[in-house]
Amino acid sequence: MTPLPAATALDQFFLDARSKLLETAAIFDRIGRGDGSDAAATDPRAVKLRKAVEVLMGEAPNKAELLQQLFSIPYDADWKRPAPRF
Repeated sequence: MTPLPAATALDQFFLDARSKLLETAAIFDRIGRGDGSDAAATDPRAVKLRKAVEVLMGEAPNKAELLQQLFSIPYDADWKRPAPRF
């Protein structure tokens, strides 16, 4: 599969990315302005969100993969499949 030319990708996805980045910035603003924002800063979810922004700002060519790994539960070879409830 041939990737889109960079200019085409930018033309096609710029407005969508802009919208999502503005929405994400607003979420960070709400968290930062809320009561207990100091405690929220150490919440593991907030830590993951900040790490995700670092990934996006980095030079890695596989940002989507890195974000998926960041937000996924690590593989557990001993995981027990749930039994159906009857």
